[in-house]
Amino acid sequence: MTRWVSGNSFQLLENGEAFFPRVFECIAAARHEVVLETFIWFEDKVGLALHAALLQAASRGVRIDVTVDGFGSPDLSPGFISALTQAGVRVHVFDPAPRLWGWRTNVFRRMHRKIVVVDGQRAFVGGINYSADHLADFGPEAKQDYAVEVLGPIVAEIHAFVHQALAAGQQGAAKSLGGQLRERLADRAHRLAQRWRLAPGPAGDAAAIFVTRDNRLHTTDIERHYRIAIRAARQRVVIANAYFFPGFQLLKEMRKAARRGVEVKLILQGEPDMAIVKTAANMLYHHLLSAGVQIFEYCERPLHGKVAVSDDEWATVGSSNLDPLSLSLNLEANVIIKDRAFNQHLSARLAHLMDNSCKQIRQGDLEESTWWRVVRSFFVFHLLSRFPAWAGWLPAHTPRLMLATVPIDTAESAGADRVSQADPV
Repeated sequence: MTRWVSGNSFQLLENGEAFFPRVFECIAAARHEVVLETFIWFEDKVGLALHAALLQAASRGVRIDVTVDGFGSPDLSPGFISALTQAGVRVHVFDPAPRLWGWRTNVFRRMHRKIVVVDGQRAFVGGINYSADHLADFGPEAKQDYAVEVLGPIVAEIHAFVHQALAAGQQGAAKSLGGQLRERLADRAHRLAQRWRLAPGPAGDAAAIFVTRDNRLHTTDIERHYRIAIRAARQRVVIANAYFFPGFQLLKEMRKAARRGVEVKLILQGEPDMAIVKTAANMLYHHLLSAGVQIFEYCERPLHGKVAVSDDEWATVGSSNLDPLSLSLNLEANVIIKDRAFNQHLSARLAHLMDNSCKQIRQGDLEESTWWRVVRSFFVFHLLSRFPAWAGWLPAHTPRLMLATVPIDTAESAGADRVSQADPV
C-alpha cells in the first residue's frame, strides 16, 4: 500500500448518472467474474437495475460474489435475495446482527467500501452506493458524489484484495467437514484459473496506490496518505468531503500548509443529509479560518463525495470520509492517483462546484466569540487529539460474512450458515 504502480488510466465518474450505466454496462460484458462490495444496496430503481444486471450475467455462467454491509443494507426482501442465489450469485452479508426491539445493532466498524472488479481487468472504486438518491431526479436530497473507473496493473492489486476478503470468510462457510472441503476446493480451483488469465497490462500513464483501512494492520493508512500529500503541497490542496471531523494531526497539517502559503480549500456540506454533520464541522471553522484555510459549503444538495487534489498531480477518490467513523472504525478503500491529466479534470470539476454551487464561509459569517465557544473548542481539541486512541476501546468484534439465503434481517433467526472473517489485510 506504499508502492506506486505505474501504467494505469482513471476515468472520473460523477454522480449516479455517469456511474451506474458504466458499471451495469461492464457487468453486462463480463465473461468470467464479477466481485462487488457495497455499503448500501436498496431495493429501488437503481438496486433493481443492478439486480437485473447480475441475474443476466449469472445466466451466462459468470461467477458473481456480492458483499453488502448488514447495517447499511438491512431490508432486502426474500424474493430479491432468493432470485440471486437461485441464479448462482453468492450474496455475502458483512457482520449480520439481529435487531433489538426494532433497532439495528453492531453500529461500529462497518464495511463501508464501494468496489467492483470485472474479469480481473477493470475496477471501480469510489463513494457511490446502489440507491436512487445518487440520481438527480431523486430531488433535493439527491447526493453529489464521485467514483473512478480503473484500468491497468493496479487492478490486479484491487482484485487480489477483494478475493482475500472473500477467501477469509469462505473458509468456514459450511458447518460440515464435507461442505468446508468443497468450499476450499472450489476457491482454490477459481484462484488457479485466475492465474492462467492474463494480468492487466499497461493502460495509461497514471501511477497509483490502492489504500485500505482496517482494524488490524492498516488502521491509519488513508489518513497518512492525506497527511503526506498536504505536507508535500506547495501550491494548493482542495478537499471535498461529506463528513468532516478529522483527527488533530490532519487538522494540524491543513493549518500548517495554509500558513506557509499553500491555498487550502475545503468543500463541505451546506445542506447535509444529517444535521449533526454540519454542527460537527462548524466547531472547527474558527480554528481553520484563523490559519488561512478557505471553507466552501456546498448548498445545492447533500454532498457525499470523498475526493481531494494536491498541486498538479496528486489526487484521491474513494469511500473514506474524514471523520472518526471512517478514519478510526470503518473498513474503507481509496485509490491515490499521480497523474496530471486526472488531477486537472477533477480540479476543474471541484472548481465548478465552488464557483456555482457553494457559499464561501468567512470569519465575518461566524458567530462572535463567546465563553461557550471557547469551552467547546477546548473539548473539541482534546477529543480530536485523543480519539484515535479511544477508538481502540470501542467494540472490535471480529467481522463476519454470512452467505445470504434468506432476508438479511431474519438471517440470524433462520440459522443460516455463518462465516468468521478477520479484517482483510
